[in-house]
Amino acid sequence: MARQIGTLAGKVAVITGSTQGFGLAIAHAYAGAGAAVVLSNHLPDEVVRAVDHLRDQGAQVAGRPCDVRNRDQVFALADAALSAFGRLDIWVNNAGVTATQGPTVAVAPAVFTRVVETNILGTYHGSLAALRHMSPRREGKLINIVGQGEQKPNPYGNAYGASKTWIRTFTLALAEEERAAGLGIFILNPGLLNTELTRQMQVVAGYESRARAFDMVARLMAVPPEDSAQLALWLAGPATNGRTGMEIRAPVFRRLLRGLARELARVALRRPRSNRVSYVSLPPSDDRA
Repeated sequence: MARQIGTLAGKVAVITGSTQGFGLAIAHAYAGAGAAVVLSNHLPDEVVRAVDHLRDQGAQVAGRPCDVRNRDQVFALADAALSAFGRLDIWVNNAGVTATQGPTVAVAPAVFTRVVETNILGTYHGSLAALRHMSPRREGKLINIVGQGEQKPNPYGNAYGASKTWIRTFTLALAEEERAAGLGIFILNPGLLNTELTRQMQVVAGYESRARAFDMVARLMAVPPEDSAQLALWLAGPATNGRTGMEIRAPVFRRLLRGLARELARVALRRPRSNRVSYVSLPPSDDRA
């Protein structure tokens, strides 16, 4: 990563779920724009690996293991940012998980609950931690990540979709509540990304066709996480100063056109199709019994 003093020079950003995929791409973008970044993951070894990776590329970086389902651990992450860099300017609630694809009643309750606890409570805890330090200063940016299901029902992916709907409405309400404090509170939908989260899928047995259909969608629409990290960089930068309650979505139509062009080129050149998504079938767990 080229070290450049840019739009985030002197800022400190905490990004949850940032040791791989979209979170790590955001960390790269922020560090490249001059910010110090604080990484987190619930797995300590992953945190060490990601911190070393960014530090080797010249970034100002710290890290702390954090399970976002635990309020105390999230608050400790904010304290770690202050201890390492003396301030907290940007917080991105990126940590999230997906659920087994299938009918809601056939998804194991423990899986459904984990999605709710990680996506919903994680965003809630992270928002509280950020506001606790930003509100007294009347300055800062909070960015919450949404995805498929944020605006309409997501059948057979109900846990994930409903959690993203909650995040959207929670964030918009929070932006209104904190408007007088001068904070920037934003929603970002990065679109379909080519990450570990989307390349691996668990499906209820009998619903494998959903994974096969999603594979086509992923080949057409999924983009490297670095593409959408630029949206997160724009939200965190000076262009949004004095604004709040904004919803930013990745450009779906443009990505679809690029994906179609790639697929047509593959067919014309007679290149073999490579699957983007692998899946594991799981037995149903019917909670109506």
